[in-house]
Amino acid sequence: MNKKELLYEGKAKKLYATEDPDLLIAEFKDDLTAFNAQKKGSESGKGALNCQISSRLYELLEKNGIKTHLIKTLDENHQLVKKVEIIPIEVVVRNTATGSLSKRLGIKEALKLPFTLVEFYLKDDDLNDPIICEEHCLILNLVKDKETLHLLKERAKKINSVLKEFFSQRGLDLIDFKVEFGIDKEGEIVLSDEISPDSCRFWDMDTGEKMDKDRFRQNLGNVKVAYEEVLKRVLEEK
Repeated sequence: MNKKELLYEGKAKKLYATEDPDLLIAEFKDDLTAFNAQKKGSESGKGALNCQISSRLYELLEKNGIKTHLIKTLDENHQLVKKVEIIPIEVVVRNTATGSLSKRLGIKEALKLPFTLVEFYLKDDDLNDPIICEEHCLILNLVKDKETLHLLKERAKKINSVLKEFFSQRGLDLIDFKVEFGIDKEGEIVLSDEISPDSCRFWDMDTGEKMDKDRFRQNLGNVKVAYEEVLKRVLEEK
């Protein structure tokens, strides 16, 4: 498969057409953004690390019955993926209070939640990706029915269950993460986008050290070092 015209460029990836109209090449970028791209930076090699981490996690999820858009990893920076119609909802799964949840509701930072919390956010940079409820999703015609919303929630919870155990075995606490879903040509909803330190929060179980994009958000430094450590642990056989 060869890259053809650039179809889309987002904050973290570029999508290219291929000879097959149903397949795309995803290129992971070194760019770093935070606070809806109000803060920008770059870290050489970050894209390759995210590509490899996301590829490994998608392969893990496929083995656990979660269908994804990933066809195969082409090299350290590129994936071959299904072309999908992205559902414009960011599905956020939270196990521990931090970030916007603590700010919005005053929940103590680092408090373990009594159950897994799943939230929906409108995927719209111009509106700063606001939090939305199920009724908003239906009013905005983001999905066709409540059953689809239920499916998104249940699939996100299953992803959480698989990943929490996987990372726990490797000494990382999965604090929260964001996923996106798309509809493929067969009309099936599949996990899309990526799962990486750009879209997750990981805290080291022994030290509490943050091993994700919060290192960029909070000016903690050593972003690449943290991502390299996450990749190292992701590749560990247990």
